[in-house]
Amino acid sequence: MARMFGTDGVRGVAGKELTIELAMKLGQAGAYVLTKEKAHQPTIIVGCDTRISGGMLANALMAGICSVGANAVYMGVMPTPAIAYLTRKHKVDAGVVISASHNPMEFNGIKFFNGEGYKLSDELEDEIEQLINNGMKDVPLPIGSGIGNISYRFDAREEYVFFMKQTVPVDLSGMKLVIDCAEGASHYTAVETLKGLGANLVAIHTNPDGTNINANCGSTHMDELRARVVYEKADLGIAFDGDADRMLAVDEKGNIVDGDQVMAIIGNDMKQMGTLKKDTIVGTVMSNLGFTLMGKACGIHIEQTKVGDRYVLENMRENGYNIGGEQSGHIIFLDENTTGDGLLSALHLLEVIVKTKKPLSELAGIMEVLPQALVNAKVPNHKKENFMDYPEIAHAVGELEKKFAGEGRVLIRPSGTEPLVRVMIEGKNQDEISKDAEELANLIMKIML
Repeated sequence: MARMFGTDGVRGVAGKELTIELAMKLGQAGAYVLTKEKAHQPTIIVGCDTRISGGMLANALMAGICSVGANAVYMGVMPTPAIAYLTRKHKVDAGVVISASHNPMEFNGIKFFNGEGYKLSDELEDEIEQLINNGMKDVPLPIGSGIGNISYRFDAREEYVFFMKQTVPVDLSGMKLVIDCAEGASHYTAVETLKGLGANLVAIHTNPDGTNINANCGSTHMDELRARVVYEKADLGIAFDGDADRMLAVDEKGNIVDGDQVMAIIGNDMKQMGTLKKDTIVGTVMSNLGFTLMGKACGIHIEQTKVGDRYVLENMRENGYNIGGEQSGHIIFLDENTTGDGLLSALHLLEVIVKTKKPLSELAGIMEVLPQALVNAKVPNHKKENFMDYPEIAHAVGELEKKFAGEGRVLIRPSGTEPLVRVMIEGKNQDEISKDAEELANLIMKIML
């Protein structure tokens, strides 16, 4: 049986895979596992992105939380990193975000933070899943005054805005920025923070209606932002995803600056300032080869983990590093927050631009981005982990690895959140690697469907 939790919580189509019954059970089991050692009556804060299904799932989740005797505080639409921060700030027992991040609007997800604002370990997720699979056996359900209470706080987003402005108090006077809020959770917090720091701001996709989150906008669809930055003659553009835990940038010429480049720019500045702990940035196996070459040239060690910000975070915590992330723009600044934070990443990038007085296009030149081709192969969810069990696929991968040895690489991996196998080939010739990646993805779909 497939594991319920993926790399970023429990995901699925709301009302189909992620039902209100499952949301309620996750509320019950999650609240019980995360608070069973507490002597006091526990409190869990809950936030969501702008999907129409958020309210439905939040109410089911909070019913589950209250049924095991914990209190729930509903904070409405909030960026994922804001819930992580507020969980720590208010010293509550846990936080929950209802979001499917960059996925289409019909999907939703439920992810937990512990009392310190960190995503849960595999062991805790397994314990929650086991409780659900066992029908909540031996979990006491109180009655009367023992039942938890739901309260509502919609002003806490101001605390996050204040925290952002205090953490990176960069003066943005005279800078023109275009931001794309993806019709998502950043539509208020990013606008208020950047305006509050003095930016001349052009904000697009800030009118969520419950169904338009990530729809041809945000960090997964950047053509409009690229064109708008050039049209507005802006200094740069920033694109967030639906729950605002990641960001990508656009330079003044309309070129995309990805997460690897953003980390290279900020990490190099931190090294020069003496604040880059152990002279290390943590990336993943999907990081561009140019990122590693940049590290060698700048005296920065590039650590690599499995794909997923949780694995980046684990490595950072174990080894005492303070910056890490993914090419997708998921960047963690562990001195300041406990999860990827798109707005915090944007502020640190802006800080370097203001300090150096250099345009983003020049700063991004710190690393050469080698061509990559990434193609998704749609496969049944229960089969996606086993693609190398098929001899034809294993042989095709082996042949490509021989072909690109020394001048590129082949990386195939299952998606942690969707029914996909991702095919990534890196090399010197874009046309060649794109053709090879497409052919391999088609082979995987043909054999595994």
